[in-house]
Amino acid sequence: DYVLLGDYLDADKWLTKMLEWTPDDAQGWYYLGRTKYNENRFAEAISAFEQCLKVDPKNVKAEDNLGLSYAGLGQNEEAARAYQTAIAWQSQLPVKNPGPYIDLGSLLLDNNKPDEAIANLLQAVEISPRDSKSHELLGKAYARLDQLPKAQTELEKALELSPQSTNLHCMLAPVYRKQGLAEKAKLEFDRCATMHGTHSSPETPRP
Repeated sequence: DYVLLGDYLDADKWLTKMLEWTPDDAQGWYYLGRTKYNENRFAEAISAFEQCLKVDPKNVKAEDNLGLSYAGLGQNEEAARAYQTAIAWQSQLPVKNPGPYIDLGSLLLDNNKPDEAIANLLQAVEISPRDSKSHELLGKAYARLDQLPKAQTELEKALELSPQSTNLHCMLAPVYRKQGLAEKAKLEFDRCATMHGTHSSPETPRP
């Protein structure tokens, strides 16, 4: 509960104490890893997720978050391997988690590989069509490839799902402008500027 409420300091203390008594609690190790990650203590997060995976091998969420923690340390090859492992583990599962596809797509975008990113992000959208982040990253990838109508569609969908996201208004504006949609571009530029002067809603941490 502390983790979900964002009270990471109390969560850290409580989970660490609990795990002294119940070291085989995979969920406890997972939430300790999430807590360490949200505190930007990435090396400690890696240790916690590895403990989770010792207790619960092939835990897709733990492997995905292991990748995020490696990425936090700038160890992108290790991060990509973890995401790919998580994707492989869930290939035969009836219910899949979009997280590894989103995180691998984001990493590929950061490495200027938009084509490869799109393939993974489309998988994420298929699994969870109402995940705003998938549509946002797809829009970004299509914009990189100058596929502006597709970029527009994805960014508009992301904005529909997350209307308080300042970033999306700022991303949509140049996409409209490049297509000659001057009025729409001005409206989004204005919204971007206005919302940058206020506090937009932060992203909810991944559970």
